[in-house]
Amino acid sequence: MSRLESHIRRLQAQCELLNWATSIQESRNSVALDLGLGNGRTYNHLCERLPGWRVVAFDRQNAADPKSLGPKSEVVLGEFQVTLPEFAARYPRSARIIHSDAGLSDPSANARQMQMLGAVMPELAADGAIILSDQELAHPLLQRIHPPVAVPVGRYFAYERITASLGLRRARRSALVTAHGGGYAPEFA
Repeated sequence: MSRLESHIRRLQAQCELLNWATSIQESRNSVALDLGLGNGRTYNHLCERLPGWRVVAFDRQNAADPKSLGPKSEVVLGEFQVTLPEFAARYPRSARIIHSDAGLSDPSANARQMQMLGAVMPELAADGAIILSDQELAHPLLQRIHPPVAVPVGRYFAYERITASLGLRRARRSALVTAHGGGYAPEFA
């Protein structure tokens, strides 16, 4: 597969998942975050699909096409390691949808970025929030989900932010299973 074909498939998967995530929202006035503004197409799509919502984009710099941004656009510029924790502290667990297209071409830098994003995501996301990412994320409060859209395995990743109590039970069960050599731990099921 050529890089162009791969790019097209990624964008198709992204669009299918965004359309699904926005279609299942019941709230009329909520928050959506776009991590990795880029040229602004995804931000624009979220604004179109979520009228009345506060849609906030994050990136290092604003390289968006002016047609993608409106007069009321919210763009937070700076390093994710700074801007995302600041937003989470000011508006804790407020986002109902988070889209992350923040992968980096350098494998080690990408691994560090995804680790940081996985750690901050639960602080940004409300219980039950949908998180879509071009990269895998890991955190006990992020449950991998499989939306009813045709997206090839490994092309895009979808998560739901679960409640802290369920995440704690899951972490304890995982620790117990590991301690018992991978066996089943019924008291934490």
